[in-house]
Amino acid sequence: MIELTGLTKRYGDTTAVNGLTFSVHPGRVTGFLGPNGAGKSTTMRLILGLDRPTAGSATIDGHRLVDFPAPLTKVGALLDAKAVPGGRSGRDHLIALAATHGLRRARVDQVLELCGLGAAARKPVKAYSLGMSQRLGIAAALLGDPEVLILDEPVNGLDPEGVLWVRGLVRHLAHEGRTVFLSSHLMSEMAQTADHVVVIGQGRLLADAPIQDLLTQQSETATRVRSPHATAIAQAFGGRPGVRVTIEGPDTLVLHGVEPLPVGQAAAAAGWIILELAPVVSSLEDAYLQLTDEAVEYRSADLVGARA
Repeated sequence: MIELTGLTKRYGDTTAVNGLTFSVHPGRVTGFLGPNGAGKSTTMRLILGLDRPTAGSATIDGHRLVDFPAPLTKVGALLDAKAVPGGRSGRDHLIALAATHGLRRARVDQVLELCGLGAAARKPVKAYSLGMSQRLGIAAALLGDPEVLILDEPVNGLDPEGVLWVRGLVRHLAHEGRTVFLSSHLMSEMAQTADHVVVIGQGRLLADAPIQDLLTQQSETATRVRSPHATAIAQAFGGRPGVRVTIEGPDTLVLHGVEPLPVGQAAAAAGWIILELAPVVSSLEDAYLQLTDEAVEYRSADLVGARA
């Protein structure tokens, strides 16, 4: 288990991580989300002992990673897939890592095949694409058969088959009882991969919850209606207190602040034809954007406004 208690990191006047306290438990995939500059990579570096905290602590099973005699067998990590000497082959890179822990070369070949790099194992790393470098980084993280996996943007640069492979891999590792902690900016992928999410913004904890709980907490009551009588339905409900109407098409609208039952009852009484009547459930992306709206440091300009 990874445990953070009051974890803080300051660089001069800048606070990159601000009093983070949360735990990452074994047996599930925990997603780590936040806007650019939120402090995710710094947090991962602090967990791995690559930076020293200004205050607080980050431990793995109650100890700092540097206190384990064979850290590769405890924690496997991928932070920067390109941080490998370019003139070295992928296989030689893993052999060098394995030698530091007395791991057999058979294990090197095993993880190369597992990660789909068997045919490219003897090529220099400088010839690897970003996706191949990601696979090599994952192979290095798996080399010591660790109990804990920390992966920063593991699907970055991967093709659809590779993304699907990573999804299956991390879920399999969690099913084996390992602790899996990974970051990603791909909300749709995180929704399909993670069981639990931790969201930070400007170095502070914004959410720490199972995905379904987060969606429930951030979802508003809303109903999607598709009907040839959409205009009449909008007029009937649009004037009610607390109700907002969004038009999605000529016959489709969303009634915010309304549950499906009263819409169905009104349709039956008025003789409206209903083609679709369903509650609107927020996506992980919707919930994430609501949570982080006030914590976005690098906000893009609106294209239409910029043109105007």
